[in-house]
Amino acid sequence: MGRLLIEGIPFHVDTMGGYVGKPIGESDWMPVDQDRIDLFSEATEDRNPLHVDPTWAAANGPFGSTIAHGFLTLSLLSHLSRSGELQPDGVDYGINLGFERIRFLAPVAVGDRIKLRVTLAEIKPRGAGKWQYKLRCTVITEKTGKTALSAIWLVLFVSAARAGEDGRPFG
Repeated sequence: MGRLLIEGIPFHVDTMGGYVGKPIGESDWMPVDQDRIDLFSEATEDRNPLHVDPTWAAANGPFGSTIAHGFLTLSLLSHLSRSGELQPDGVDYGINLGFERIRFLAPVAVGDRIKLRVTLAEIKPRGAGKWQYKLRCTVITEKTGKTALSAIWLVLFVSAARAGEDGRPFG
């Protein structure tokens, strides 16, 4: 899908104020299969059968199948945001500063697909060539259309040329 542009307002760091309070992007659909869930389980050592044992999950779990870890869904925001082309023009990179108000609201069942929708909640200048964005993120599931995850993502966008000091973000 990509950027959700507003006619007459460039998607540039200098004009992003016109996007505050508005949707700015949407990712493509991304599949969540058992292999991805199993790899995440191994990486995090979270081997709960609700996530990794399809037979157990079907017989004993509340969802009828295995489901993705909530933290797996959260970790996919980086990829989904790149798919949504959310970095404004005029910056060189973004740095993840963390999250506010993370909520896991519905399960992501194995075999489902997810999509990220983002609204620009706030922009704060953080010195020359640096801007802190608050991005209101919603991950929805394709099969049910439900919101699986809701979070506020804090990202520092940096224009190295405008930041000086070799563009160091925290210098």
